[in-house]
Amino acid sequence: MIQRRLATTLLATLLAAGGTCAFPAATASPATPATAQAPSDTYYEIFVRSWYDSNGDGTGDLNGVTAKLDYLKSLGVDGIWLMPINPSPSYHGYDVTDYEAINPQYGTMADFERLVREAHKRGIKVVMDLVINHTSDQSPWFKAAQDPHNPYRHWYEWATPATDLKQISATGDPLWHKSPDGDHYLGVFTAEMPDLNYDNPAVRTEMVKIGRFWLDRGVDGFRLDAAQHIYDDSETDMDSPVVLKKNLAWWREFHQGIDASNPHAWLVGEVARQNPDDLPPWMASLDAVFNFPLATRLVDSAKQERDRDIGATLERQYDAYRAAAHGRFDDAPFLSNHDQERVMSQLAGNPEHMRTAAAMLLTLPGHPFVYYGEELGMRGEKPDEHLREPMRWYRTGNGPGEPTWEGWSAGDGGAVSVEAEQADPHSLLNWYRMLIQWRRDVPALREGALRNWRDAGEHVAAWELDDAQGDVLVLHNLSGRPQTVTLPMQRFRTLLKHSLPGTTIADGHLRLPAYGSAILSSG
Repeated sequence: MIQRRLATTLLATLLAAGGTCAFPAATASPATPATAQAPSDTYYEIFVRSWYDSNGDGTGDLNGVTAKLDYLKSLGVDGIWLMPINPSPSYHGYDVTDYEAINPQYGTMADFERLVREAHKRGIKVVMDLVINHTSDQSPWFKAAQDPHNPYRHWYEWATPATDLKQISATGDPLWHKSPDGDHYLGVFTAEMPDLNYDNPAVRTEMVKIGRFWLDRGVDGFRLDAAQHIYDDSETDMDSPVVLKKNLAWWREFHQGIDASNPHAWLVGEVARQNPDDLPPWMASLDAVFNFPLATRLVDSAKQERDRDIGATLERQYDAYRAAAHGRFDDAPFLSNHDQERVMSQLAGNPEHMRTAAAMLLTLPGHPFVYYGEELGMRGEKPDEHLREPMRWYRTGNGPGEPTWEGWSAGDGGAVSVEAEQADPHSLLNWYRMLIQWRRDVPALREGALRNWRDAGEHVAAWELDDAQGDVLVLHNLSGRPQTVTLPMQRFRTLLKHSLPGTTIADGHLRLPAYGSAILSSG
């Protein structure tokens, strides 16, 4: 305990002095209350089933999330995104049967409310996955809809004699599915996930009511699953301006509806588009959308050790965000999520590439998201269950709270675990802690207006961030060789942060070691 306090005190002293510790204390105590420190604006995605098992039944649960809030606080995150926690017949929960209840495998409503209270005590917000494009085919609503005379019939979309039952959905799967009575219903994803009919006012009213229900229980916002597919159903809808307009109108209505319960509720939408130009229109209806094109660009840049025009692309995109949202700006950058190959697998297990990808992510404005286990370097490839395997808490893979509902497929050894990486000051876990602390120390990393910086060379990703306190210059050496960057006259001569020893400024030049990052100020 004494060693822990000394390490924490040393780190705090270094930061207060404006210096940079290459790696934060390996066993840092939980962060001080949020009221006493700047935010990091960093969120952490949790699959509850795989996180921490509080009762020994092999399944992670809500009490397990509560038990590990101090770990999250020590990482530096300000918010968590809980993947679906509603009752569902599936392991993943993206087909809901009851929107105002808790999956009994995860606990009770009292457990959830306790989690929210404990998270808020630590300055951690709770964002809940809201899956309202479709329900489960086991939902009481859908079961009632089998009767053509039941009001719930109109809560779903049914084929008419003129319908082309061979249509392909926007996700590339069959769009129409046969019900037990022989009728066909619309389901963009699978037959087990019938789509709701948002042209029905009763559906719209109910979904606003559900949003308010959870806000009244302390939730701080929602991750909106399949936000683009409320009306984007078939493959022919994907680029339809009419469909886009209907989608945006619904989400504006939803936003306005939940504002009545909490005008500060945060809405981040899953809009899985790869063209950056497709995202700005959503900023007028939602607070943020996940930046899928940027995730691809960041990972590719780290893998290829070359800047894939990150700064220029983001400058255009962020200017478009502000134009669409009347001057407001937010973004939700990330590297991978529960539907994608884990970052370390995309990077073929290269630890230096993983570090540069993380450094780029966590020096961008907005609310970056970290997928659980990413900070450890967990690997994972399809099928989906392998992307959502249990969090690795212990070197041996066994210990109190370790979920056992699914095994590990990636072959990660004991070094890829919280237990091992806590004790290693040079671990990826402590690299993430350092970068997230940078976000607290340098406000421009969270809030700055981004401008491209073109003078760093192809192996260095660089951008300026301008906020009320002045400009900072962010640079990342993506390559395995030192890089020398010529700095503009009278600007960016103060080294605020650096990730590796050997980062120096002399005679108007910045020397960046291999895979090193630096933040410079004009002061």
